[in-house]
Amino acid sequence: FNQLGQIGDWVNVKDGFARNFLFPRKIAFIANESNLKALEEEKKQASKKEAKNLELAKNLAVELEKVSVTIPVTVGEDEKIFGSVTTKMIADALKEKGHDIDHRKIEIEEPIKALGIYEVKVKVYSEVVASVKTWVVRD
Repeated sequence: FNQLGQIGDWVNVKDGFARNFLFPRKIAFIANESNLKALEEEKKQASKKEAKNLELAKNLAVELEKVSVTIPVTVGEDEKIFGSVTTKMIADALKEKGHDIDHRKIEIEEPIKALGIYEVKVKVYSEVVASVKTWVVRD
């Protein structure tokens, strides 16, 4: 439906399409005074909710910046680890510290395959990213 526009856009469509498809599925509404007022109120509420979520995300990012996690791994000769450190391992370590972060929001730039200290990015919200210090140590 992207060709129809975004939420709040005014678009002209054929009467049958609106009456038989858009209106019954509540995808679109007639642009009358009451519907426009309802849309404005909905936009205000969405804006407030977005601002609240952004504030919560910024607070979480500040907390995560202070956290460092330790990932114990099994190593072989030459200090090489078996496999690599995964986002799931980091998410589990963060959970132990009291931060329940979805592993899909953790970004590892390149695979971690050696012992050391790494900065791992956590995408907390659309434009809020935190950096978590990750220590990869011998088990």
